[in-house]
This record gives sequence, structure tokens and C-alpha cells, in this order.
Amino acid sequence: MLRRIVPFGLFLLAALAPPADAASSMLSERPDSALARTIRSLEGVPLHLGDAVKQALEEATDVRAARAALRAAHGAMRRERGAFDPELFADASRSSDENPNTSPFSSVLVLHDRTSQATAGARVTLPIGTELTASLQTSKFETNNDFVTLDPQYQTAGKLEITQPLLKGFGPGTWGEWKGTQREYESARARYDDTVLGTRTKVAQTYWDLYAAVRDYGVDQVLRDGAQALLEEAELRARAGLVGPGQVANARVFLAEREQSLLDREEQLDAVSDQIGTLMGRRPEEGHSRYLAVDEPPSDYAPDSLAALLEQAVARNRSLTAVRRDVEAARVRARGARWNMLPQLDFVGSLGGNGLAGRRLPVSFGGGTVLLDPSLEGDFSDTWSDVWDRKLPTWSAGLRLTVPIGLRAGAGEHERLQGELEGAEQAYLAARRALEDEVRAAYREFTNSKKRVEAARMGADASLEQVRIGLLEFRAGRTSAFELVRLAGDVATAQQRYSAALTRAAKTAAELRRLTSGESAGAEQ
Repeated sequence: MLRRIVPFGLFLLAALAPPADAASSMLSERPDSALARTIRSLEGVPLHLGDAVKQALEEATDVRAARAALRAAHGAMRRERGAFDPELFADASRSSDENPNTSPFSSVLVLHDRTSQATAGARVTLPIGTELTASLQTSKFETNNDFVTLDPQYQTAGKLEITQPLLKGFGPGTWGEWKGTQREYESARARYDDTVLGTRTKVAQTYWDLYAAVRDYGVDQVLRDGAQALLEEAELRARAGLVGPGQVANARVFLAEREQSLLDREEQLDAVSDQIGTLMGRRPEEGHSRYLAVDEPPSDYAPDSLAALLEQAVARNRSLTAVRRDVEAARVRARGARWNMLPQLDFVGSLGGNGLAGRRLPVSFGGGTVLLDPSLEGDFSDTWSDVWDRKLPTWSAGLRLTVPIGLRAGAGEHERLQGELEGAEQAYLAARRALEDEVRAAYREFTNSKKRVEAARMGADASLEQVRIGLLEFRAGRTSAFELVRLAGDVATAQQRYSAALTRAAKTAAELRRLTSGESAGAEQ
């Protein structure tokens, strides 16, 4: 029995002894470590944290949905900004009319009039509400009336028109919706960034759960193998008459317990592997049932002060930034509605010129002949020159007032948007308070992480010392092999607590990184 049990105790000491440095991983133990060999022999696909995060960011449905929302918000912003884009307009037409001649001065019975007309220009609305329109209208008139002095007759009119709202529609009343969609786009951008950070954090935390599950499964497998060796030794001793059937029964109970525990650990490992596979949108290659974590949890923790973390979280947290942008969007819309609840008073003005030219025709009238000024002889280009030179200038200026009776539509819209603003402000206040609570809770756990790891390491060391003493007592005949295996079970529990402490610290670091948008020191994932 001594040849089987003593090596088993040494096997446990070599396999389960934690490193002196609590920051190290059990995977970094010396090559002859039984636990390291057991973990290396596990069936599965090795997975690095960086690969898991990269795959998850490409496949995660939350990230894709946030990206779609960002695209929709950008489209809405472009649509509203397009209201201030200049636009060109043009139209052209040609018409012909025949009418009976009723003039006693014309010799034709039926008048044939043909008109060709074209209009072109540009207009733009400025963010302050100013509407500018520049247009040029030109026409060509032809007739068979022998009592006209220009045929064909070319006429052009150019005009620059301005409409400036003074009350409703001024400033925020015009650009309020555009600015609101800008803030909503910034909100969507912040939510997308927060979703990416959240996905990174979730993947990292699940990865460290996978690391702990792999390590715990390896520990249980080592213990199961030891329990199997103990049962074989007990049966040999029982056949030799050295022990009674009670020792064999105890060994069988212990083996059954370790077998069930190993099955539970295997199911836990596969469940965590499925979780990280779901996050990545990818399952292990055919022929493999699970992923295996191969990276070690980070160990160099140097948290900032609580006050600094709270300041960073309020200033940089992407989720809180999104809510803040929602408040700003509601504020600019409410400001615009405050202007638009007023009566409409617009300044309307224009500045332009006219041009006239054509082919002069002599007209007989009163026994004489009438011929127009030679300066009117010309074509379209001459009329355009007259417009540019303002040879025949035109202008206008005035005010236009519209007062809805009761002003209920504008006042109601302002009240509605003001209510939405107040609701958004309260949502921001609630989100900020919740964020501060999360930071405080994570900070408490974060600052205790090194103490927690150290305490778990001390527990693991103490359990190993128990095994060492148990081996000495076993050699002296003062204890049984079953007691030695029971002590090994205590070692397993201590090791599982140690791995839980390591991964808990890493998961808390990842959470602090998310809450502060990656700005907190030592919060690397």
C-alpha cells in the first residue's frame, strides 16, 4: 500500500501546489506537474482571449444591432442636414395660341402667338431660417400681329429674393431638428462604443470563467485518478487480509463521489465553452467538443483612487454619454419649439432687373411710321446683359405677419418637447447614480482582489501542509489512506478557491474597464 499511496500524495503535492507568486497561473507550473500535464491532455480547441474578442466583435448580434442603429441615426442626421443644401431648379415651356383679332389697327383676322419660356435658378435655406432664391426668367414672344414693334420679342427678368423669419422659424426654430439629430447620432455612436466595450467585457469575463472551469476540471480529474488508485490498493490489501471490507467500501464511496464531481465539472466546463462559443458565433471544429482557455489572468492590479474612477466614469462612460446626448437633443428641440410657438413675422425683400430686346418692326400709325429705339435691337444675350447691369432695376421690401388664433399648436408642441426634456434629464440623473453605484461596488471588489488572491494562496499552502503532515503520519501508521485522500479533497477545494480568486479579480478589472471606458489604470482585460 505504501508504494501506491505515498506516490499518490507526492503526486497531489506536485500537481496541486500553487506557485509562490499569487499572480502566476497553474498552467505555468514546471513540466512534470501532474495538474499541468492533465490540463494539457484535455480534449478541446485552445483559445486565446484576443481571438475570442475579435471573433465576438465580428459576430455578436448586439454589436451588429448597435451598428445598424448608428447607421440609421447617421441617415437621419444627413436627411435633416439636407434641408440646408442648395438646390437648383429649372423649367422650360413653349406654347401657341390662336385668337380672333379684335383690334381695328391690325389687318390679320386670326392672331397666331407663340411663346417660349425658360426659368432657372438656385435656392437655399440657411440654418438661421433665411431663405434665399436667385432666379432668371427669360421668354421669346412671336406673333403675326402687324401692329407690334418687336417680333420676335426677347424679355428677361432676374431677381434675388430673401425671406428672413423674425419670430417663428428664426434660428433654433429652423435648425433645432437638425441639431437634435446630430445629438442623436452622437448618442448612437456612444451606445455603439458602449456595446463594443460591453461585448469585450462579457467575452473576457466568460473567458476567465472558462479558465477556472478548465483548471477545476483538471483538479477533479487528478483526484478521481487518485481515488481509483486508492480503491485498487484497498482491494489488494483486503484480499491479503490486511484490511476489512469497510476500508474497501470507503474507497468505493470516495471514488463514486469523485466520479460524480468530475462529471459535474465536465458539464460546467462544456456549459461555459458553449457560452463563449455563442458570444463568438462559432463552435469548435468538428471532432472537438469544447474550447480550452490558454491565457493567464492578469495579475498587475494598480487601481486609481475611487474619486478618480468616479470622475473618469462620469466623463467617459459611453452609456452615460449616450444618455447625456439624448438630453442635449431634447434640449435643442425644446428651444426650437419655444421660437416656433410665436407668431410668424417675416421680412420679405427682392433685388433684380429686367431686360428687353428683339427685332424691330416699323409700324404704320396715324399716317406715319413708328420705329422703336435702336438700343432695343438684339437677342437673348442683350436682355441678359441688361439684367446683370440692372439697366432696368427692380426692388421690393416688406413684412409679412401670420398670427394663429390661440397659438395652441405651437404652444402644445413646446409643452410636449419640454416634458420630454425633463424626462430625459431625470433619466440622465438616474443613469449617473446607477453608474456611480456600479463603480463603487466594483472598486471595493477591485481593491480587495489582491488580498483575496493572497488569502486563497495561503489556504492552498495550508492544505498542502496538511497533506505533507498526513503523509508523515501515514508512514508512522497513525492515519489511514482514506484520511490522506480526504486531505487531498481539501487541497482541491482550496485550489478551486484560488482559481476563483484569480478569475474574480480579472473579471472585476474587465468590468472597471467598461465602466470607465478603458481609462482606469490596471483594468486591462
